[in-house]
Amino acid sequence: MGEIKVGARLEVFIQPSGTKGMTFRPTVLRVNENHELRWLGRLYLPWLFDGEHALIIEPISENSVKFVQLEKFTGLLVPFARNILRDTQRGFDEMNRTLKQLAENKSRSTNH
Repeated sequence: MGEIKVGARLEVFIQPSGTKGMTFRPTVLRVNENHELRWLGRLYLPWLFDGEHALIIEPISENSVKFVQLEKFTGLLVPFARNILRDTQRGFDEMNRTLKQLAENKSRSTNH
């Protein structure tokens, strides 16, 4: 939730299977409509724990795209957050699989 513009704060909820989920409030770094959304989540100070996340859509052909998610974590607390980072990765992996299924089902239904 939130306004999708550079400098705005979002409210992102992710719930990997088997967890109660987590909410974080990153700041939007870049918006390129229909191509890229990039945000930065920060825990208090820049050198403590930062997570930069990008959602990118790359055209492949007239009727297909490649969806890419990237995430880079930096800061002193990163080595101590392995379990949280593993759950976060799993949550985004699950989201990617669901998004793929939805896109493929939509494509099949519009081609018949």
